[in-house]
Amino acid sequence: MKEFLEYVTRLLAEAPDQVEVAETVDGTNVTYELSVAPSDVGRIIGREGRVIRAIRGVLRAAGARQGLRVSLQVR
Repeated sequence: MKEFLEYVTRLLAEAPDQVEVAETVDGTNVTYELSVAPSDVGRIIGREGRVIRAIRGVLRAAGARQGLRVSLQVR
């Protein structure tokens, strides 16, 4: 899932070299912290949050198949 998140956000970002993903695992809870360039935050979030909502939905669905609860934070 981390690789998927990095791949998708690098495709969306204008500065893909500044995309960083940190993963924290606590039992069945997995938290991803996504850091991007300040100019890319709007692109990653999308109009009315549609892009980030879609990414979160895919991550949650993939996590649910593995019995994990996944959350994503953008910084």
